[in-house]
Amino acid sequence: MAAKFPNYDPAGVIPAALMPFNEDLSIDEKSLRSHIRDLASVRGISALCVNGVSQEIPGLTIEEQARALDIMADEVGDTIPLMHGVYAHGPLDAAKIARQAESGGASCLLIFPPAVFARGSAMRPEMTLGHYKAIADVTDLPLIVFQYETSTGMGIPLDTLVRLSEEVPSLKAIKDRSNNPMEHERNIRVLQNLSRPVSVLTTHSAWLLPSLVLGCKGILSGSGSVHADLHVALWEAIQANDLATARNINDKIYPMSSCFYSAPALDMHTRMKEALVMLGRLPSARVRLPWVNLSDKERDNVRAALTQSGLL
Repeated sequence: MAAKFPNYDPAGVIPAALMPFNEDLSIDEKSLRSHIRDLASVRGISALCVNGVSQEIPGLTIEEQARALDIMADEVGDTIPLMHGVYAHGPLDAAKIARQAESGGASCLLIFPPAVFARGSAMRPEMTLGHYKAIADVTDLPLIVFQYETSTGMGIPLDTLVRLSEEVPSLKAIKDRSNNPMEHERNIRVLQNLSRPVSVLTTHSAWLLPSLVLGCKGILSGSGSVHADLHVALWEAIQANDLATARNINDKIYPMSSCFYSAPALDMHTRMKEALVMLGRLPSARVRLPWVNLSDKERDNVRAALTQSGLL
């Protein structure tokens, strides 16, 4: 399948979609279609991130990822670019997913680091370079690095990111979750000023306003599945250098970001699902293992956050 958005340049506001499940934990295809249509209808978004961790791909088979992409591309693939996650433990599966995503209509690929990278890949840049080259060899789609915190062991050192930009021409951006303002600013200043610039998309949704003020090229966030309109409004205020408006919008976002990104962080997308149920946009917040359902107390916290933000 020819790319529907050739030469797509990842930037702007990119919500990361969630994955609804039926009672038997099969994919709820009807609700998935509705969810994707809802997100795609938000004025001002530039793309949708699909088959990423926000859609629980560690719990999905490769075949289920293909089916989900078919559904999502059928709904909106002609109207908005789809950024497809590549979550795999080695280059063979990563290449398979990349080819599958390209043939299914994706416009770019978000590459997650293999879990084994946590054991010292920062000291072996050839591991990172080899993984990305193996993917780039099988697809012409633009690649986006998912940049993790240094503390996880899966963060890519800046000098290796620069090498990636030099040796993998299809690398276009990073999704920065370094969660360190100094590293984040350094990434922005260095990568976006290379001879072939690499855009920095922030996923620092717990401190989004200060992140955007530093000059990111976009927002890539699971919380956009709940309030993409507020992300668009915040993004547009920052682009207009209207800090007063940006602060007001951030005040509306803050209760939700404080709730969604509280400990344990692995529950962030489950909290977002619960929020969409409370807002009447999903019928159920069921999750698959390794995720587990929220407690009643956690649900109360989500409801309180939506109320404080004025969404309920």
